Amino acid sequence: MPSRALGRSGVSVTALGFGAAAVGGLYEDVGEEEAAAAVDAAWEAGVRYFDTAPHYGLGLSERRLGEALGARPRDAFTLSTKVGRILVPHEGGGDDLAHGFAVPATHRRRWDFSADGVRRSLEDSLTRLGLDHVDLVLLHDPDDHEEQAFREAYPALEELRSQGVVRAIGAGMNRTRMLTRFLTDTDVDAVLCAGRYTLLEQGALDGLLPSAAAAGKSVIVGGVFNSGLLADPSPGATYDYAAAPPDLLHRAVRMRDVAESGGVPLRAAALRFPFGHPAVASVLVGARSAAQVRDAAEQFHRPFPDAVWEGLRARGLLPGEVPVPAGAVS
Repeated sequence: MPSRALGRSGVSVTALGFGAAAVGGLYEDVGEEEAAAAVDAAWEAGVRYFDTAPHYGLGLSERRLGEALGARPRDAFTLSTKVGRILVPHEGGGDDLAHGFAVPATHRRRWDFSADGVRRSLEDSLTRLGLDHVDLVLLHDPDDHEEQAFREAYPALEELRSQGVVRAIGAGMNRTRMLTRFLTDTDVDAVLCAGRYTLLEQGALDGLLPSAAAAGKSVIVGGVFNSGLLADPSPGATYDYAAAPPDLLHRAVRMRDVAESGGVPLRAAALRFPFGHPAVASVLVGARSAAQVRDAAEQFHRPFPDAVWEGLRARGLLPGEVPVPAGAVS
């Protein structure tokens, strides 16, 4: 599995990364053994970059990931988690499905982008992970907290990095404007852009990716399947965590036909596509089972015909100016 450095941080990530939201019970319950098997399968496939967050399953993702990685050499993998939400104990019962996770509502989330909140969140994460450090810390979804994130949270991360507590810092969001500001106005090492650089939409090309390339910083891409539509474009498929609009479903079906005519599944094209831009260091794929992990690794390594990109462009499904990868990812 090829690896790339995050900016000038010295932190390396494998081109294919493991997104651990799913093993935190995203949408549906995932058993302990199934979650551990998914992480084991990722390791066996050569994946050495793992991403989690307190938000994912109210800490369940962090606990499970820490348990699965705890017996492995700490210097053999790269781990990222996120700050911005503090988990506060809750005794009212119920579940967390309103936030997308099929777990008991043992805690409530409280937004906190203060400097103290950043430090407390990281300390709590290390406790849940059972590890002595994480490599990359990201400000998580600061959409409605922009000024506090820049005024208080970012300087706290910068201080943690200067102290050697973390090795790399950045931000992770579904929107590109603020991520671009982090790249141009701060000294982050990388940003995580979810859902905005895919076969279906390339909004990150408008400012985010060029800014990263110009600054020598890195972009981690998540949500390459647009929450399911590009994995299986069939009736009932989801896009941005909701039912896919008919026009997007039709477009994805046409993309699937082009890919399959070239001998590859659409999900292989979706997984491969972001690597056409040189600023992209890694693509995160969420998986809830060993079978899903193995499939992602298979699609990543699958020989990919350039004719598929040409076919998508010829049918107006991919703009001609959008960069596409040539050959294997290295």
